[in-house]
Amino acid sequence: MSLVQNHIRLTLPRADFLLNVDLTLPTTGITVLFGVSGSGKTSILRCVAGLERGKGLVRMGGDVWQDNARKLFQPTWKRPIGYVFQEASLFEHLNVQGNLEYGLRRSGKKHDRHALDEAVELLGIAHLLQRAPQALSGGERQRVAIARALAAHPQLLLLDEPMASLDLARRHEILPWLERLRDQLAIPMLYVTHSSDELSRLADHVVVMDKGQAIATGSVEDILTSTQYPALTGDEASAVLSGVVKEKETQWHLAKIAVRGGLLWVRDDGFNIGQVVRLRIMARDVSLSTNTSTHTSIQNHLQATVEHIINDIHPAQKLVRLNCAGQALLARITSKAAHDLGLTTGSTVWAHVKAGGVGT
Repeated sequence: MSLVQNHIRLTLPRADFLLNVDLTLPTTGITVLFGVSGSGKTSILRCVAGLERGKGLVRMGGDVWQDNARKLFQPTWKRPIGYVFQEASLFEHLNVQGNLEYGLRRSGKKHDRHALDEAVELLGIAHLLQRAPQALSGGERQRVAIARALAAHPQLLLLDEPMASLDLARRHEILPWLERLRDQLAIPMLYVTHSSDELSRLADHVVVMDKGQAIATGSVEDILTSTQYPALTGDEASAVLSGVVKEKETQWHLAKIAVRGGLLWVRDDGFNIGQVVRLRIMARDVSLSTNTSTHTSIQNHLQATVEHIINDIHPAQKLVRLNCAGQALLARITSKAAHDLGLTTGSTVWAHVKAGGVGT
C-alpha cells in the first residue's frame, strides 16, 4: 500500500515567468521551498493557501482543496491551515493573549485550548501574554505570530520567509524555536526561504525553485550535496549529518558526536548525552589527505570515498563529494590540490573536519 502524500500540480502566469510545478511531497516534517527571490516559492504557498488561484490540483493528504478537472476550489477560510507571513502582522490594539485568543476563535474551537496552550509552551511565550505587540522584539513578535497560527488547529502550517525581516541576532534567537516545533509537533510545514542557514537547519525535504520550475527535489542531505543541481556553492556549500551525543568534555567545552563512519568533536551548545543532533559541515572547513595524520590541529578524521569532483564557482577550486559510510560530505579544495593528490572517482581519502566549523 502506498503512503498518502501531498500533491501540488499548478500552473500560474507571473510577470517574469510561468509557474509550472508538479510536486509530490511528504505529509510530515518541514518541506522547504528554496531559491532566489522571484523563483516562484511564495506563489506556490499562496496557491496552497487559496490566496491565489492557479490551475491544477492541490491535495493535502486525503483532502482535495483544489481540482480544476472537477471544478473544485475550497476558499481559504475552509482550508485547515496556519499562515505565518514575513511580517508578524499582530493586532496592535490587543495584547499577546488577545492575539492568541483571536487565532483560537478563528478555528471555531474556542473552548478547546489544548493547541494554544501547547503552542505557548513550545514557543516559550508564557511570560509575554500580557505585553502589547509594540513592546516585543522582532523575534518575539514572530513567535507570537506562529503560536497564533498554531492555535487555529491547522493540518498544515505555511511559513513565508518568517525571518526575512529580522536582523541576524533575532534570527539566531528564533531558529531554535522553529527546530523545536519541527521535532515536537506532528503538524507538517511548508516553509519558504532563500537562506542557506534556515535550509540546512530546518529542512527535512527540499524543493529547489528556479524561474517557476522545480529543478530538484529530495531530502536535505541529498539536495545539499547534489553535484547535478547544487543548491549551495562557493562559501555556502555544505552537508548535513545526523548524529548522537556520546560524550562531553566540559574542560574544553566540546561534545563528541557519533555519526555514521566515525566520531566528531564539535562545540558544546548545551547538548545532553544521547541527544540526536543535526550537524552542518561547511565544505570550506573540510580538507583531504590520502592518509590520516594525528599531528594536526584538526582533530576530526573520517575515512571516505570520492564520489564526484566538480568545478566550483571559480576554476581554481573543486567541490568534492565524499561518501562517509553512506552519508555524503563535501570538501572544497583547490584544483591544484585535487591534481597533486591524484583524486579520481573511487579514491579513498581521509576527510579532516574542523571542530570549529561544525554548526548545529
